[in-house]
This record gives sequence, structure tokens and C-alpha cells, in this order.
Amino acid sequence: MPAKTFIASGPLKGRIQVPGDKSISHRALMFAGLAVGTSRITGLLEGEDVLATAAAMRQFGASIAREDDGSWRVEGAGLGSLLEPRTHLDMGNSGTSTRLLMGLAASHAMTCVFTGDASLSGRPMNRVIAPLAQMGAQIEAASGGTLPLMVRGLTPAVPITYRLPIASAQVKSAVLIAALNTPGITRVIEPVATRDHTERMLAGFGARLETGEENGERVIALHGEADLAPMDVCVPGDPSSAAFFLVAASIVPGSDLTIANVGLNPTRAGIVTALRQMGADITEDNPREVGGEPVADLRVRHANLAGIDVDPAIVPSMIDEFPALFVAAALARGTTRTSGLAELRVKESDRIAVMARALALAGARVEETENGLTIHGTGGDPLPGTREGASVATELDHRIAMSMGVAGLASTRGVQVDDTAPIATSFPDFIPLLERASSR
Repeated sequence: MPAKTFIASGPLKGRIQVPGDKSISHRALMFAGLAVGTSRITGLLEGEDVLATAAAMRQFGASIAREDDGSWRVEGAGLGSLLEPRTHLDMGNSGTSTRLLMGLAASHAMTCVFTGDASLSGRPMNRVIAPLAQMGAQIEAASGGTLPLMVRGLTPAVPITYRLPIASAQVKSAVLIAALNTPGITRVIEPVATRDHTERMLAGFGARLETGEENGERVIALHGEADLAPMDVCVPGDPSSAAFFLVAASIVPGSDLTIANVGLNPTRAGIVTALRQMGADITEDNPREVGGEPVADLRVRHANLAGIDVDPAIVPSMIDEFPALFVAAALARGTTRTSGLAELRVKESDRIAVMARALALAGARVEETENGLTIHGTGGDPLPGTREGASVATELDHRIAMSMGVAGLASTRGVQVDDTAPIATSFPDFIPLLERASSR
């Protein structure tokens, strides 16, 4: 378990590029693996989570290989022609891989066993099990609806209309992916719109779907027994990864950093909105569209941040970025209040409780509520940092490790985190990139 102390740095300068978007990378591999023909993916995130998806799709019969130029070539197995996995599907730490591939297995006549690491095996899957069971899949999970978990798929599966009880792009996507091999029309109703990468990319691969509104709620209707055609996918930079550098440059005096090629899908860009509301200096240069996704280069300069009350309506568009936002709040002037974050309690860790303890250990003033944090900022002064011999417990959560690493850049003593290994799940080059940006 490689512990590391992150210490105060010089200003973050220059131009960097963060890894490809994790959500889009997962989906590109899956949908290319379901198409008939050859797809090429550039900019793919090569973290452990995405590689778990690639390994699973190979078991389903897709041919997936990394080319010498860094692109990925995928020969699809064809929807409805998947092979039954010969061994269990090891999802590692990836909740996205697990939930979306459960949907894939649910509408194919096969039996799949999903396993994962200690962190993933503690995460509940009941929210995905419920709609897939309605479609006819038989699912047996460990106590509490966790991994290890077995899915016995049904062909033909049953089309359903499913209203999401909570905002979850993963549950929505699992149902839509199951619907691909299901006759008829499957409808998903979203009371609160979530990230729409699945809908955008499925349309690109040739699936027939319509989106609309009924009674103020978003409705996605997918026509089953789809024929997916291969396509080339260019993956934009991950806004969840960019968030750490947006916060770091905002809180370290003298910083002027450009983050190239960041995806700014409106269902994902809440972190930029929230930071700007706090007074962050973030500009969008060279806005463009790549593969159906809005993209821009983000220039961020140090700013004096102020605390805000975060609107719960913005939560779905930045659910993974709150640990980074909590760090920004700890260095801001005044108080930041967040609510509506119950989803954070069932991520890789309980991110509300773990970040409350981590920030307090680094000297921040934090109060934990049932579904959020109240953070009293330093007014721009550095955090004290962790005491000698004390270490932030990351609980195997990559975003806790990276967020507290950023906090260390604006601290007096530095911040020690107990384990940086989980960072490899989503951002293998985070530490060297952070060191390069702060040493120019």
C-alpha cells in the first residue's frame, strides 16, 4: 500500500491533457464489441476499470487489441451472438462495468458470474437487479445484494417501462443495454436527467431510440433487436479527472493552467458551474464537438473562492466530483453547504463520511449531515495539513486519494494519504502529471 505525502507546490502552469473520459471509454468498448465489424477507438482511458470492461468483452467473444499508435481496434461479436463466459467476470473496482454488463447478460441466454475486489464487493447492486428481474433475468447475489453475483439471462427478454426511483445513469444504461437484445420497445423514465453518454453513443452505433418529455420527466424509448454498426470513437478528456486540476489551479496562488480537450457534456459539467459560482476563473477555449460530445480546452487561473449553497439540482451532473469540490470549499471564504448527496454513501466508499474525516484530519472545519457536508473555509489560507504520523484513510477510493492529494498542495505540513494504489483505477498518471504541472 504505497502511502504518499502531498506537499505545497509552486503554481500550476502550462498545458496538460487528462485521460479519456471513463464513462465514454466503458461504453465505446461495450458497444463496439456488440457491433458487427471493426471499430477504432482513440483516446481510450487505459485505467484498470476500463481494462476490466475490455477483458469482459473478450470473454463475450469480441476481439480487442491496442495498436502501436495507442488506438484500440475492436472486432465486434455481434449483438445476440455473444459467447457465454468460460470463467467468472472479474470487475476489479469497477461499478460501471458491473452494472452495465449485468444489463448485457440479462437479455442473452447465458449464465455469468460477476466478482470484484473488496471495495466493489461491498457496493449494493439491488437498484440494477430490480429492473433486470422485471425483464426476465434471474439474478442471485450475496447477502445485501452485493457481489459475487450470478445472472441467468433470458432470450427473448421482456420489454418494460421503468421509472428510475433515484437518479442513476448506470441503472438507466443497464436497462437500455438489456433492451438492445429485447423485442419491442423498452422505455426508461427519468424524473431527474442523468448523464446521457449511453443514448448519444448508441445512436451513433445505429440503435433506434427516441428521447422526449412527459409530465416534466425525461423519457428514453429504445427499439429492441438492434443491429449495431461499427464506428470510430474519439474519447474526450474526462471531466471527472479534470476536476482535480480545476480545483488545484484555483486554490494554489499564481496558477494558470490549461487542460486540453475536456468533455463538457451538459449532463457532466456541473463541477465547472459550481466552481464558477464560487468565483473560479475558468474559461472555455476552442469549443468544438467531437464524436457527438461537446469539448473545449479549459483555462483555469487562481482565484479567491467563496462558499456557496450547492443547488441539489446540479448533483447528478457532478456526482463524482464532490470530493474535489469539498477541497475547494475547505479553502474558500465563508461556508459551503451541500445536500442531496445520499448517492455518495454507496460509491467506492461512503464519500460523505470519508471526506469529512479526511478534511478534518487535514485541519478543515467540517460538519457531516445525513446527505451532505457543511464546510467552513479558511478564506484562502493554507490548511494545516496532517500531523506527523497521521494519514488520511482513503478506503480504497481513488477519488478520495486524489482529492486529498490536491488538498496537500494548499497546506502547511502537507497531507499524507495511506494508499495511492487505487488511483490507477481511473487516472494512472495523476501523480506525475500533478508534479509536472506544479514544477514548471
